[in-house]
This record gives sequence, C-alpha cells and structure tokens, in this order.
Amino acid sequence: MGLASESLARLEGERRGPFDLIFIDADKPSNPEYLAWALKLSRPGTVIIGDNVVRNGSVADANTQDANVLGVRSFIDLIAVESRLSATVLQTVGVKGYDGFAIARVIN
Repeated sequence: MGLASESLARLEGERRGPFDLIFIDADKPSNPEYLAWALKLSRPGTVIIGDNVVRNGSVADANTQDANVLGVRSFIDLIAVESRLSATVLQTVGVKGYDGFAIARVIN
C-alpha cells in the first residue's frame, strides 16, 4: 500500500484522529518515526502497541548491527524517555519461537 509514513501524513492532513488504539507493525527501522506519528495522532488514553519488539532476544545483543533490531531498540528507548507515555514490553511464546510487543498508554 506504500510507505506507512505517507499514509500517516495523509491521515493527519485529512484531520483523521485522534485515535484510541494505534498498532505499529511495519518496517522496524522506521519504528521511531511511527512512534512520533502515533503521538501526533493520539490523545490521553490512547493505547499504542508496537509489535515484534523482542526479536528472539536480539534486542538485548549489544553487538548487533541488524537494522531491524536497531530500529526496535531506538523505538523502545524513545518510549522510555517520553513523558507522555507509560509503557511495558511483554514477551510472547509461540510456534515461531519467542517475540513480544510493547504496549504504551498516552497519559498526558
């Protein structure tokens, strides 16, 4: 369908939102950009979910150069310092191994 950033800009231009639930599951290197858009399109009480943020444990590997992992790590770091968010990361286990998601709530 195209770049998510273009779709998000279109949503803002059309004055869509704010949204109550935002689910981020796109190219991981752009997760920090998607978080910025999510904050623009949210209001207090909005829940923001970022999928695939454990990445089989590789997010904890300080030596990784994987662009997907680096994007996820930056996304999580930005959530941690964002005063408008209260968040946690949950690990999941399934047939593909293990991964997880971040869930944040806009608090102000």
